[in-house]
Amino acid sequence: MIIAHDLGTTANKASLHHEDGRLVSAVTVGYGVHFAAGGVAEQNPDDWWNGVVEATRALLARAGVSPADVTGVSVSGQMMGAVLLDAGYQPVRPAIIWADTRSTAQTAQLEEAIGKERAYSLLGHRINPTYTLEKVMWVRDNEPDVFARVRHLCVAKDFVVHRLTGRLATDRSDASATNAYDQQRGEWSPEMLAAARLDASLFPEILDSTAVVGTLTAEAARATGLAPGTRVVMGGGDGPIAAVGAGIVAPEDGGYVCLGTSSWISFASNTPVYDSQMRTMTFDNVVPGSFVPTATMQAGGASLQWVAELLTPPEADRNLSALVADASTAKGATGGLYFLPYLLGERSPHWNPDASGAFVGIDRHHGRPEMTRAVLEGVAFNLLTCIQAFRESGATLDRIDAIGGGAASDVWLQVLADVWGVPVRRRSIVEEANSLGAAVTAAVGLGLVDDFGAARGLSEVTGEFAPDLARHRDYLVRHETFLDAYSRLEPWFSHRAGG
Repeated sequence: MIIAHDLGTTANKASLHHEDGRLVSAVTVGYGVHFAAGGVAEQNPDDWWNGVVEATRALLARAGVSPADVTGVSVSGQMMGAVLLDAGYQPVRPAIIWADTRSTAQTAQLEEAIGKERAYSLLGHRINPTYTLEKVMWVRDNEPDVFARVRHLCVAKDFVVHRLTGRLATDRSDASATNAYDQQRGEWSPEMLAAARLDASLFPEILDSTAVVGTLTAEAARATGLAPGTRVVMGGGDGPIAAVGAGIVAPEDGGYVCLGTSSWISFASNTPVYDSQMRTMTFDNVVPGSFVPTATMQAGGASLQWVAELLTPPEADRNLSALVADASTAKGATGGLYFLPYLLGERSPHWNPDASGAFVGIDRHHGRPEMTRAVLEGVAFNLLTCIQAFRESGATLDRIDAIGGGAASDVWLQVLADVWGVPVRRRSIVEEANSLGAAVTAAVGLGLVDDFGAARGLSEVTGEFAPDLARHRDYLVRHETFLDAYSRLEPWFSHRAGG
């Protein structure tokens, strides 16, 4: 059997699988995240490890599985963060996660040193505060005493893999999300590291996602309850891994949307996809030799969770599902109410760390259902801009499969279908798509299945939401109003950020 871990923003979603990838059982162990003014977003790396330990033991107990029956372990994790380690591989400070946007000055330094267009062609990504390289530069420039102790750096899943095996490495998918990786050459970029003034010795070795990193150390075995010598497969970043979990492993498989804390549109491609306006990015895939063009927004599911927390008093007997159900017949954009879902700044399509959330057009008669509807539509409108960018780059997206927590909502999937004008399909794997992708990656790496095509048969379509074409035509007009609202507020966002 295989155990897979997905280190998300708010929890480790762990799952137990048969050796062909079929799901047996799943466990979620939550942990905290610290958000603060000024773009701060941090976590304690030890919380990830503790989540892995607790979830592994819970899986073994729940399924009644002997540790000797577990063939391998694999990990996926949140991307673009910065875990800074000392000479003994201990964290010197809290991890700076993907949502942190403090490194605007360092972003400007890189842009001046190397140029926006050159960086995009080299990396497949924009220079932006959400990436690892810029975050590391921020620590160097703002916490010199801390940075003086740094000898190694990695991202979330690499930290856990090191705790499991004693070997520090990363894979190509996560490397491609650091802004330090030459995507054409498949190695750390001397040009980017020189521009950032960072030493290459800080960066881990790069392996294929399917590589067997090593085996569990005696200490890791004692902590997790697994057998010493259990093999550990490298795994990958949560975006590319989620594509595998959704059965999107080749161009003919279409596109998918992940409705997690952050949300993204993605698909598999044989080559990187470059957008003339640099609205989208391209990651290396966990499937060797291929790529996953992606457009990621900062606060997809996070926007819905935020509005639920805001509008539902703690003492009220209401929940997120009830709030969304009330929004099913409410008027959002059709009633003149729009929501800009930029609670954590924004990556795709605007790449503006100064952007903030806003309700636009709110009137006295608007209540909880209308505000919730506007949030659902705001995320859909933002992702429509991303879909249009891919189409302008030559991609064909005529159906989109949905995964992630938000995919459980019929109301939201119908909104997405109507806004985008394409069928949106829910797959049977919703919350466990990332850990399923990690399990398939492990199965390939351990030689238990022939290739990633095995992922296609591990989930099925359980619901299809066809677009209402009349509503879609109306939404296209309202999408222009949504874009206009952002365009008019963009100077104010910058002014607000400047103090």
